[in-house]
Amino acid sequence: MTTIRLASPDDLPQLATLFNAYRVFYEQASDIRLAEQFVTERLNNKDSAILVAINSEQKIIGFCQIYPSFCSVIAARIGVLYDLFVDPSVRKSGAGKALMIAAHEYAAKHDFARLDLTTAKTNLPAQALYESLGWVRDEVFYSYSKEIT
Repeated sequence: MTTIRLASPDDLPQLATLFNAYRVFYEQASDIRLAEQFVTERLNNKDSAILVAINSEQKIIGFCQIYPSFCSVIAARIGVLYDLFVDPSVRKSGAGKALMIAAHEYAAKHDFARLDLTTAKTNLPAQALYESLGWVRDEVFYSYSKEIT
């Protein structure tokens, strides 16, 4: 049985470990101190919502993070679901799906007009999950980024 709830500062040790694993998944160097600092700042500043998936042993097995934002084109608040990660040892347990459903509920409760996310082109399991839940892949716009140095 997986339950989903908002993260609290008490979750930091487990959450930082999972956040570090998430970064490593996306080919970043392992850095638990950086993970702890980043997650601590998000929780303390309340500038994102971090939902955690908890198993029956009260262990955090996954998380997703939603940043509030805006879309000028539709003139509305939106959420950016930037992070979704489930411990590899419990993938296909339904935790990812439960987190995505909870993210949708969170967005509705907070009057977001929509949720946006990006994922690696090679992350086919995640894409299949998103599409099974009614997410639609953008075929019109390209995404760009530029590092600020």
